[in-house]
Amino acid sequence: MKHARRIAMPLGIAGVAALALTGCVGDAPADPSAEPGGSEAPTAAGCEAYADYGTFDGEEVDLYGTILDVEADRLNESWAEFEDCTGIDVVYEGSGEFEAQINVRVQGGNPPDLAIFPQPGLLASVAGTGSILPAPESVAANAQEFWSEDWQNYGTVDGEFLAAPLMASIKGYVWYSPSVWEENGWEVPTTLDELDELTATIASSDTMKPWCVGFGSGEATGWPGTDWVEDYVLRTAGPDVYDQWITHEIPFDDPAIVDAMNRVGDLIKNPDYVNGGFGDVSTIATQDFGQAGWPVTEGECAMHHQASFYEGLFPEGTTVAEDGDVWAFILPGTEAGAPAVTGGGEFVGAFSDDEAVVAVQTFLSSAEWANSRVSLGGVLSANSGLDPANASSPLLVSAAETLQDPNTTFRFDGSDLMPGAVGAGTFWVAMVDWISGADTETVLGQVESSWP
Repeated sequence: MKHARRIAMPLGIAGVAALALTGCVGDAPADPSAEPGGSEAPTAAGCEAYADYGTFDGEEVDLYGTILDVEADRLNESWAEFEDCTGIDVVYEGSGEFEAQINVRVQGGNPPDLAIFPQPGLLASVAGTGSILPAPESVAANAQEFWSEDWQNYGTVDGEFLAAPLMASIKGYVWYSPSVWEENGWEVPTTLDELDELTATIASSDTMKPWCVGFGSGEATGWPGTDWVEDYVLRTAGPDVYDQWITHEIPFDDPAIVDAMNRVGDLIKNPDYVNGGFGDVSTIATQDFGQAGWPVTEGECAMHHQASFYEGLFPEGTTVAEDGDVWAFILPGTEAGAPAVTGGGEFVGAFSDDEAVVAVQTFLSSAEWANSRVSLGGVLSANSGLDPANASSPLLVSAAETLQDPNTTFRFDGSDLMPGAVGAGTFWVAMVDWISGADTETVLGQVESSWP
């Protein structure tokens, strides 16, 4: 999921201390007879929760994904106790070129044991090779217990359930500095029109640029721009048009999409409004998304559009709170109080059915793992067994509640649901071309012509 991409820096995988889990949420796997396992349950203190996974003598399970840097460290920490209790060594490899390299590895006959797919569209594309195995019984049982039907469907290809969800995020947050806004008398907008008015007000104040933006993300450069368009399509055209767009029931360059994208352009292609802390509009195409919001904390721009996971990407020591260094509001709709959000998530698919691999895959689909990882900070899960109180900040607590609120109009990140050649290909390229000067109709038409 685009929301899972992180700053493309080298990852050092080192040993991590065992995580002391207390008050874990989630039951043991629903069908112990279907579980993998060795001959004996673990006997170490604190390992009772892992008894049904079995014990393994130093077996390794390779896990490949897009998650890098501090979030990769937290990922390793999230299963440290599981490793100690089961004897499985989960060897995680993160890559900024996952989208391209997973296909290379599959075609070369060297797939990982497990892969964390950041887009359902890419999952479906790789599944088309026949290399991804159906989810084992234990994983399917966890998915049915802890995930909504919609989330299960995102991991289903051609009617077969392949991959359980992992983490989740809400897109479309607008990050800002509460103290800067209070000092300048700026108020959180309740509609898109108010956001436009606020942007113009900030620009005319000559205090800072209204927006700081970055589309850079290594091989995945361009995806942050698709998030802007998807958020505006959902809010300006509505969920029905959004659904028709991502399934190609209407053309990619339908007038409703052109209008939404032009409205985004009114903000981030305007040289008076961007790119605080970095330069002019042209810098957006290459500015790494991971640092693109940092000027908010430095008084160089007023707003940054990015998902809930961005909380974990601010410089170390940044306080995320209503009265902290940064806070965020969800991009409003055309009317005040419109509860519509886009979001994303990852999905764990398997290329091996070895017992140790199934054990890891089952654990990652559990509420116990979701609470473990979320309690470490920076991320969310739509797992229904997640206790929102485990989220690392008031903003993420609120985001978790939004994910679990049945009244929220939630739509999965559009490009993540599109065919991989579009959602993780031509759409990304189009956003780079567009922010570099190409007009809306041209780039959307190019994506339309690329739809398989």
